Amino acid sequence: MASCEAENHTPGFNFDNCLRNQFLHAEVEAGKMTQPKVTKTGTTICGLVYKDGVILGADTRATGGNIVANKNCEKLHNLAENIYCAGAGTAADCDKTTAIIGANLKLHSLETNRKPRVITAVRMLKQYLYRYRGAIGTYLIVGGVDVTGPSLLMIHAHGSVNKLPFATMGSGSLAAMAVFENRYRPNMELAEARELVADAIRAGIFNDLGSGSNCDVVVITKESTNLMRPYDEANKKGVRHRSYKYPKGVTEVLSSKETKLCVFETTVRQTGEGEAMET
Repeated sequence: MASCEAENHTPGFNFDNCLRNQFLHAEVEAGKMTQPKVTKTGTTICGLVYKDGVILGADTRATGGNIVANKNCEKLHNLAENIYCAGAGTAADCDKTTAIIGANLKLHSLETNRKPRVITAVRMLKQYLYRYRGAIGTYLIVGGVDVTGPSLLMIHAHGSVNKLPFATMGSGSLAAMAVFENRYRPNMELAEARELVADAIRAGIFNDLGSGSNCDVVVITKESTNLMRPYDEANKKGVRHRSYKYPKGVTEVLSSKETKLCVFETTVRQTGEGEAMET
């Protein structure tokens, strides 16, 4: 079967997609079909490896196009006792994917009677995402501490994986990356590293319209995991300095019309024979 496919294969470049694109463009120009719109998602997530563990951060704004759907969305997902991941992309896909992998990691932990490794969670995630070839809009930064030490990995929707000392993802990732490249250094202390993650998320919140609201941070060490939600309310709601209630007569009345209404009231009385009478 393989030899037949090899014999029928045409060498050189294949331009089938070009012909398809030309056909679709002609259909759009003729008004026979509409061009699909890309839904933009907005998020800022980041993470870094510091002296004693891993710190992940995320904003809390969930958007649908140009509408803020949720101001306090949870983007830091618990996979295991020692493993967390920050999710960007489609909110429902992130929630469902992390819930499935978290359940599988729990079963794996019960079967082996030990804490799962970070690389185990990453392999489960990348195999699950690669199966759908990017159709699941989930982009993750996975961080945790296991017997091998602290680990931070970045997973794209197609299943590709990168292991990095610090990482950012989402529409506000460029602003967050600028903060990391300016201030990150290996073996940082907890307070300095935690504030660096928070500042990177704040940079995404203030420079990206799709990111906003609060800053969530989780600190993972060998001994404990500490989720701070919220760590900081970066984008606080302003206070109104004036009242929007105006006294009567401020707006000029150009014309008015009075309509009299006739209202008829109906009462129901019960007679002695059990019949109802209307008056």
